[in-house]
Amino acid sequence: MATTLATALHSKGYSIVAVSSRSRRSADRLAKNIESCRSCSSQEVANSAELVFITTPDDAIAAVASEVKWRPEQSVIHCSGADSTAILSPARKTGASVGVFHPLQTFTGSRQEKLTGITYAIEADKPLLMILKEMATTLGGRWIELKVEDKVLYHTAAVFACNYLVTLLKIATDLWQHLGIPPKQATHALLPLLQGTINNIETAGIPQCLTGPIARGDNGTIKKHLKALQEAAPELVTIYQELGLKTIPIALAKGKIDKEQANKLQVVLNRTGEGTVR
Repeated sequence: MATTLATALHSKGYSIVAVSSRSRRSADRLAKNIESCRSCSSQEVANSAELVFITTPDDAIAAVASEVKWRPEQSVIHCSGADSTAILSPARKTGASVGVFHPLQTFTGSRQEKLTGITYAIEADKPLLMILKEMATTLGGRWIELKVEDKVLYHTAAVFACNYLVTLLKIATDLWQHLGIPPKQATHALLPLLQGTINNIETAGIPQCLTGPIARGDNGTIKKHLKALQEAAPELVTIYQELGLKTIPIALAKGKIDKEQANKLQVVLNRTGEGTVR
């Protein structure tokens, strides 16, 4: 996060004056790639900068905010998706402005990660709020403004969209191992399908992008899936059922199945036959 954000801001004309890290080596490496930037302690960063970004893991943000001595005229921003400005209370008590600037992007440490075109979740009081909105726009992104109480649900949604997508792909590649196909080969085979789905979401939108047996009202195929899972991976039956039940309303909204078909799908996926679509 620190490397990507600092590099991107520098490329847009922001002056990155100092960086700090638990690993001095990584701080030195980042500083060498940014003109007029130096590697130093956390306190020295706070002493040097008007805007300070805390880009540590979430669990370390509060500790950093407590350990550093802040100034009333500066701004302190963290980049956590789940935490609000509340964890920056030590900085706020000194009179510093506090905010959240969360790039809605996945970070693995790769240099290829990009901030252009993404959305930034921002929480702050004016005038820092306007500064962070302008920063998001300058980076080529969009922004949404969140309240303190919004943060956890916002981050939960991001976990569904990002982290659990990885989990679903892992489930799929594990199933392919029953076919004698190793995970790496399975991943390469399934990635174009995944990429095609993402493209359809972008171009057609939800619900029109939905394909597959539930979108068609194909009860026979659903029954075959459940039978195959019961034999090969019974621990996945409940997950398949739950995801299927959540997919039925999307198929209805697409308009390719009617309520009667939706109810039949629900019976198959419920096993108990409880509940009807109204």
